[in-house]
Amino acid sequence: MPTSTQLRHLQNEARITATIPPKLEGNWVSSRCEVRPGPEFLTRSYTFYQSPTRLFRALQHYYSDSECHIPTYSLVIMGKLRLRQASWITHGATEAEHHLHEVGMVIHSQKAVHHLATRLPSSCLGLKAGGHLVPHRFYELFNAKAEKDCLGALGLSMMELELLRVETHHHPHSRPAQEMFLGDVHTDWNERVHHRPTGYQEPLQNAMHHIHPCPMCALVYRSSEQHPPILPQSPSIPLDLNGNWVSQRCESRPAVLFLTRLFVFNEEQRTWEGTYQHYTDPMCRQPSFTLLASGHYAKVGQSVKVRGATELIFKVTQAKVIVYDQALLWDFNSTQNRRCGQAGGWETGVEQDITWMDGCDALGIRLPHKEYELFKMGVDHKGRPLLFSGERPTDGSSPDRPAKRPTSFQTPMVQCSKRVGVDGVSLGRDYLFDRPMGNGSVEGTCLKTTIIIAILQL
Repeated sequence: MPTSTQLRHLQNEARITATIPPKLEGNWVSSRCEVRPGPEFLTRSYTFYQSPTRLFRALQHYYSDSECHIPTYSLVIMGKLRLRQASWITHGATEAEHHLHEVGMVIHSQKAVHHLATRLPSSCLGLKAGGHLVPHRFYELFNAKAEKDCLGALGLSMMELELLRVETHHHPHSRPAQEMFLGDVHTDWNERVHHRPTGYQEPLQNAMHHIHPCPMCALVYRSSEQHPPILPQSPSIPLDLNGNWVSQRCESRPAVLFLTRLFVFNEEQRTWEGTYQHYTDPMCRQPSFTLLASGHYAKVGQSVKVRGATELIFKVTQAKVIVYDQALLWDFNSTQNRRCGQAGGWETGVEQDITWMDGCDALGIRLPHKEYELFKMGVDHKGRPLLFSGERPTDGSSPDRPAKRPTSFQTPMVQCSKRVGVDGVSLGRDYLFDRPMGNGSVEGTCLKTTIIIAILQL
């Protein structure tokens, strides 16, 4: 049996399929409280109707807390969506064009009324002189026919609908689950209204064919603008980084990056290792290059903006790169090599240390380097520990000063083991580094990881 087949079998990976153009019809819902840059806390429930109407109805519920327990207001967004062509920029995605018809708002508390009254002009809401906003009343914010538009004050944009991908996860012992990936929201508030996405947000679950169990899915599905879902409060989990954390899926980043991540933390020594395996395809089957970074970190304290999150400072002191992609290899070996390792000395699949050159200009890496981070712990639908790390800036820059510290999160990583490494072998090197995984899924228990490492060393 080939090694790749053994790895898929050991990890019990689901087979993932994605069709272009995607089939959108149905209801799609959040599976957890989502955190957008700002921060904004929300849940989403989107309904796409059958062709030829191509109409959609989107519910966005906003909250004052990071657990989506205290609703502030809900938006009802109606319009039309036209699928265009497969994206030339983001491989595996479909581009679309959306047109808004109407947008309305319902406010859920008197406290939210006072906050929104300072942001929304009374003329937009149809209030008479001296009139006031009232909780639980429907207010029209946008009407295409009446040429009414008050969305700017809320920073609302539905540009997320202009990039779509639907994945079906075929599990051997359960029914398929479907996820919808919509375009990313810019981390800079001033850019989000005009931002054309090239990456994705956390996926929405198909309300009828979702992951199991998913108690949040049912709550969000049954919600309405008058009755937003109130998610149950969960106990705050202290940040305990010790051990090994891996990606749960092939992840995407703006500017057409697909990758898997693995972090190894040693809390006692405050050291960390990060392995970032980059790919050229959305299934993470075609490796491009791998970055192995390491250094130290320090915990600063609890975040004021995101309850339950912890602020940290990471220092990157060492880095190594392995190149797999032939075009990238040629670029690194060319005479125009912009200070990235030894020009002419790069070989396919061979590690090269870039620490001695203070980084790699071609990859935007400078050493030593400091980053201001935001981490949070959680649990998944199976009760396994999750680690949320700060969302990277959309413009590709680095959070290298306190003002750029993230206020939202990347796709969470799952804990594989609380042990640092396995039998003295670096997980970063053997798990993701030397042999890219078959379809990008690196989810697994510590026992499975140990078996996989043993296979790789045969």
